[in-house]
Amino acid sequence: MTDPHAGVVPFGDRALLVRTTDVRAAHALARRFEDDVAARRVPGAVDDVVVGFASVLVVLGQAEDADRMAACADWMADAAADPGLGGPGERPHGRTHVLPVVFDGADLADVAATIGRPVDRVVDLLAAAVLEVAFVGFAPGFPYLTGLPDELAAVPRRSTPRTAVPAGSVAVAGGFASVYPRSTPGGWQLLGRTGEELFDPVVPPHSRVAPGDRVRFTPVPGPLPRRPAPTARPLLVSDPAVLEVLEPGIATTVQDGGRVGCGRLGVPAAGAADPLARTLANLLVGNRADAPALECTASGPTFRVSGDTWMAVVGAAPGAVEVTVDGRQVADGSVVPLSDGQSVRVGRIVQGLRAYVALAGGLDAPVLFGSASSDTLAGLGPGPLRTGDRLGRGGAGRARGRLDWSAASPVSDDGGRGHGGRDPGEGPRILRVVPGPHGSPGDGLAAATWTVGAEADRIGVRLDAADGPPLRAGPPQDSTPMMTGAVQVPPDGRPIVLLPDHATVGGYPVVACVVTADLPVLGQLVPGDRVDFVEVDAPEAAGLRVEARRAAGARVSGWYPTRVGP
Repeated sequence: MTDPHAGVVPFGDRALLVRTTDVRAAHALARRFEDDVAARRVPGAVDDVVVGFASVLVVLGQAEDADRMAACADWMADAAADPGLGGPGERPHGRTHVLPVVFDGADLADVAATIGRPVDRVVDLLAAAVLEVAFVGFAPGFPYLTGLPDELAAVPRRSTPRTAVPAGSVAVAGGFASVYPRSTPGGWQLLGRTGEELFDPVVPPHSRVAPGDRVRFTPVPGPLPRRPAPTARPLLVSDPAVLEVLEPGIATTVQDGGRVGCGRLGVPAAGAADPLARTLANLLVGNRADAPALECTASGPTFRVSGDTWMAVVGAAPGAVEVTVDGRQVADGSVVPLSDGQSVRVGRIVQGLRAYVALAGGLDAPVLFGSASSDTLAGLGPGPLRTGDRLGRGGAGRARGRLDWSAASPVSDDGGRGHGGRDPGEGPRILRVVPGPHGSPGDGLAAATWTVGAEADRIGVRLDAADGPPLRAGPPQDSTPMMTGAVQVPPDGRPIVLLPDHATVGGYPVVACVVTADLPVLGQLVPGDRVDFVEVDAPEAAGLRVEARRAAGARVSGWYPTRVGP
């Protein structure tokens, strides 16, 4: 494989990170990669190219094995070493944006104390700066702004990130300033807020700011006009074959294979938190593996179907979720025929956290950036279902016969029970990991047992030490593109493991990354679960990923023997 001194390092088991001198070099290298992909000069499939401050992440296709990963690493190293790429040079500036800001942020006084200046001086320093958009990442339309005065550039990230930062917040941290376009988790220091919108998910080019643009913050007296709360449009498909939501459940969303190639806009991949359960549910009813299905969290919806169809509900293991049709209990993990007008209730999920409902033909939901998935970070997609929503269904294929839970699977510690790790009471869940770009699981992560905290959602899972002290965090990193499964360590030493709606860029060091084959286990973690991390090497992780794709199809066999209807 490529000499590590060439600057190319693995990030998980299907991505590669190349470090550059600065952000301009990163943009130039990303353009070279994209040109090579377009010209088919790449030795493997590429799903995304994402720019960080001084790095470029190339996300490879799910089917690439260890040999193709090595070939891609060589290709990236050769491109990065090409003298024709040029130095950073001067980049022509784009537009200038003047954003009115009310400086009343929750961290304004703390930042003033940190730099030893009065609050008014902090405001003056930021207002006097002409900032430049280095890149867009973290969340859709979130600009990383350079050009801060030295005093503000030295302000660090918070030791414990907030679980929700208000939309429009103006913040600084780690040498950058930015605006949070919508409410998301975040670890930056909040100085003020603006009412300006920076991202439109419908109208291209979507992000109001682009690399090379300039931004100035202008102080204004409050209050700002109240931002209207984002409201998802009701789903009111009028096709004859529909699913009508009678009761939505706790957090039911539509999820498919997720978004590909949107990281440069700060748009997360989204998709199913447990991709294996979604795949199995779809295959059972004759759909393609990544067709849109319902993701149910903790407790699912009640809905009525129009037209005859087949349904499958799959969770972490057999018996993981309670399902009834017209009040009659039916088995999960099996093909269930449904007749016109019947009502289905997906009740409590009793093992794991999530279950997936697939209907023959897939679900017809609005598509944005190539996917019907809803994500909680960017706010794309229809969002959690509501009472009265109506989703269409596509043309049905032929339903399969059975799901074999006992078939061999590469998912960790499976034991033939499904894919949720160990059964309750049998010890911690096992997550296999490879070293991260900023450290190693051996730096304390794999030596302790961890407990899933209450702060667990589709963006990430925060862990607490179950039998030892928190981790010692490494030094802050340049803002780096992120992957699902990345284990970040903020200054408070409580690891955060990223899920599909994660920010596309982050600045906390990544000491490990969960292997792709174990992402289904990660997606089923419940607050209070105990977790052990086990390190594997890169070739083993790549082999597990390829085998997991093969094994999913092998678990579903036969053909459903009866016709739909009574």
